Amino acid sequence: MSSTGHFLNLTVAIGAAVGLTLGAGGAWAASKNGDGACSAAAKLLAGACKAEVRDDSLVAGAICLDVADPEARQACEDDAKESRKEEEQGCKEQRSARLELCDQLGDGRYDANFDPTLFDDPKAPSNPNPYFPLQVGNRWEFDDGEEHVVVTVLDETKHIEGVDCIVVHDIVELDGVTHEDTDDWYGIRKNGDVDYCGEISQSFEFFPGDAPAEPELVELEGSWKTGRDGAQPGTQFFAAPQLGQVDRQEYAPGNAEDAAEVLSTSYQYGADAELDQLVPQALAELMCADGDCVVTGEFTPIEPDAFERKYYAHGVGLFLEVNPEEGTATPLVECNVDPKCDAL
Repeated sequence: MSSTGHFLNLTVAIGAAVGLTLGAGGAWAASKNGDGACSAAAKLLAGACKAEVRDDSLVAGAICLDVADPEARQACEDDAKESRKEEEQGCKEQRSARLELCDQLGDGRYDANFDPTLFDDPKAPSNPNPYFPLQVGNRWEFDDGEEHVVVTVLDETKHIEGVDCIVVHDIVELDGVTHEDTDDWYGIRKNGDVDYCGEISQSFEFFPGDAPAEPELVELEGSWKTGRDGAQPGTQFFAAPQLGQVDRQEYAPGNAEDAAEVLSTSYQYGADAELDQLVPQALAELMCADGDCVVTGEFTPIEPDAFERKYYAHGVGLFLEVNPEEGTATPLVECNVDPKCDAL
């Protein structure tokens, strides 16, 4: 059988397995010239989501069978059914969110140009991004009253697909105990764009009764790396962001799909009531006195209800995260990257 015939048969089989209406011809066209590739991928990922829900439901059913008490077993089964219903609805919402992002980005394939010749030495870039400063030793601390976050640019690089990426260490603490420990990898392009190249993200939990009480590694969810399992880099911050600009920040299908829209390139407190929501006025006036702060809206189709506004100042970088849905704000409380830090 020719390679083309094999691909067509495989596409038909996948479509039938996940209940898609895409059709072999449409999928082949999307693969061949890129037309419709984004929406085709959204539908395939919806099928993958449904399959995962089915698998989780089967495992939950097996767990319930081992519950001896009849009432407890019935409760277990009821919970499993309700969870499956909620997760299936989540798959539908993810599909809609991905298709909406395709409308914003265009329906072609996502094919990031990660040519190493486009990148600088991340420790000595020729065109450093003033809104995302990554000089070795830079440090930021954020605190919302519950979580304390420390971000540090390490004197380390990660070689990924021929590109040297700077390592940024991110620690999230709850009550003084590490909850998340992440290494992010960023590539700095010669034009000043900052690429997000991947991360290793560790989450920890305490469990009652443990002696001694120590945080346990419970998951690596969200970890990804450019070039591994089809993952591609995204643009973390543009050298010259444009109002309304939308782009992927990362793309590991089904695992990491963050995207962002530029909401303002000239933010100043008092000029936009919506963007002022939950923003500490004194902090914004300190960081944005010149009216040149950038605000982005970050979202992910994997969690369609998740949305954050992030505020960046020239020379400082990120100084505030706002979650409108939860009504929370996480401000910068300490840094060492700019004279403005001394006034925090």
